[in-house]
Amino acid sequence: MTTGSLGRDEAYAACLATLRATDFDRYLACLLVAEDRRGPLAALYAFSAELARIRDLIREPLPGEVRLQYWRDLIEGQPHGDVQANPLAAGILHAVVDHKLPRKALAAMTEARIFDLYDDPMPDRATFEGYAGETSSALLQLGTLILDPASAPAAAEAAGHAGIAQLVAGCLLLMPLHRSRHQVYLPGDILAAVGLNAGVFLLAEDTDRVTAALSAFIGYGRDHLKIAREKAAGLSPVARKAFTAVALVEPVFDRAEKAGFSVMERSIQPSQLRRQWRLWRASRRMF
Repeated sequence: MTTGSLGRDEAYAACLATLRATDFDRYLACLLVAEDRRGPLAALYAFSAELARIRDLIREPLPGEVRLQYWRDLIEGQPHGDVQANPLAAGILHAVVDHKLPRKALAAMTEARIFDLYDDPMPDRATFEGYAGETSSALLQLGTLILDPASAPAAAEAAGHAGIAQLVAGCLLLMPLHRSRHQVYLPGDILAAVGLNAGVFLLAEDTDRVTAALSAFIGYGRDHLKIAREKAAGLSPVARKAFTAVALVEPVFDRAEKAGFSVMERSIQPSQLRRQWRLWRASRRMF
């Protein structure tokens, strides 16, 4: 496969600009790494952000599946149309070649995102962790491959647990949006433990049980964050930069815990200034 005539630097610059618009926190995280790694990391992050936002761009699942298939085919070497017409496509292909990113992991990322297009509830923690493994955890592991490939094998466990924690935090942040779409990402076994199912959780009439489910979900995220920190402690400072955005997880857990039931109804996102400070600090120490 070739990436055509679009230059590497041009494609990477376009990916960084796209990331600024689609995932500003990870855009800032990119600015905190070495300049020669910034472009491919931005291409990876922008690719992930593009997959994550497809549900926001479509009304029916089928067009979303078509978009995901476009990206899967591209990664697997069967691009549709001129890659040069899409700088993000060119950028992720450059990153794959330049840093030997496993195409299988990127293809699995597109496959996992099919779940987002439908309103099926998350059945249990095993499924939730599998989804995290192919999305947020894979993103951390692939980022390590770009920043410090020698450390990538040692980062696998930390990435696995950190990705689960990130997914929990992301679901808490998006709870009002997910609820409006009738989506339930809380694992069904966590809901069942407090006497709920997905339908009753969405109705949110039993505030005590809903609050208990949210509390258990936050605790589940905290447990994985703790393990992730333990597993990442021995990584090189360069490798840990792939985990910079994980620093945004704990403040979400703290705010969700204080908000309780209102997580279902309003945003608990910390301010942009606080998030920038956390990212800057995490780039210099453990997340």
